[in-house]
Amino acid sequence: MTALLLGALGLTLSLLVPGPLARSRWPDRAPRAAVLLWQAITLAAVLSALGVVLAVPEELTRAYGSRKPVVAGALLVALAVAALIVARLLISLWGVTRRSRARRERHRLLVDLLDRAERRHEIGPDHLRVLEGALPLAYCVPGREPRVVLSDGVLRVLDRAQVDAVLAHEQTHLRHRHDVVMESFTAFYRAVPGVLRSRVPLDAVHLLLEMVADDAARRVAGPGPLSAALERLTDAVPLTEDAEPDAWGDARRRRLDRLAAPRPESPGLSLVAGLGAVSLLVLPTVILVVPWLDRALEQWPF
Repeated sequence: MTALLLGALGLTLSLLVPGPLARSRWPDRAPRAAVLLWQAITLAAVLSALGVVLAVPEELTRAYGSRKPVVAGALLVALAVAALIVARLLISLWGVTRRSRARRERHRLLVDLLDRAERRHEIGPDHLRVLEGALPLAYCVPGREPRVVLSDGVLRVLDRAQVDAVLAHEQTHLRHRHDVVMESFTAFYRAVPGVLRSRVPLDAVHLLLEMVADDAARRVAGPGPLSAALERLTDAVPLTEDAEPDAWGDARRRRLDRLAAPRPESPGLSLVAGLGAVSLLVLPTVILVVPWLDRALEQWPF
């Protein structure tokens, strides 16, 4: 029964929960808590998968009857498979982190070489870099030596208040290390087998982190300048070939709607999301896994 419940929980969290949660609008009122909830969903799905692997051999052996050496062998196989799952996740995380750091190092070197120092000194922070180019672009390069990058086009289409809003937005990404959060979700996405893989959590968390940065920038520069900057910068950037126009447009509308009618972050929603995150971690670990582990240890032959 433990394996069945864990399997049902894992499949529910992997296949059924992400879609409705990503489409719901309550996370817009509590984006930080919603990110925590997504992290709990992801971790609970992993724990459920590990629980299934550990529970199935013991439960089948106990149901059909067997000598203790067979039980021990089944448990050892289960532990080996569980270790393989964990190793796959860790290798994926290491690979994503290594590639991201190497890419950021190259990018940082490039923007430092192309920087127009005479323009950035007029604007502000030392880690700012201004690149020549008509297309309005604004982004950050995280890491130990972070950079905020603007193009000449940004300085031409935005006024100073709007530029300050963009800088505050990007600096929030750097200060809270949103890149680490995205790397963990990317690693999980790449480690999951194709039949269970979905970009929904990855895209949803990315949007929520943008909302977190929007909220910080709104407190610094106000909703008006940030909304105007978002409209002008987004309109100027074409979709890539592999982007989904509907999802991209929906994300943009959600961010603009939040800025058009700003509302304070809801403590109630944050509390509910936090309790939900804790419950998801407790459910597969304490309520289901601990009783199985107690029964399994009773049969352990050593």
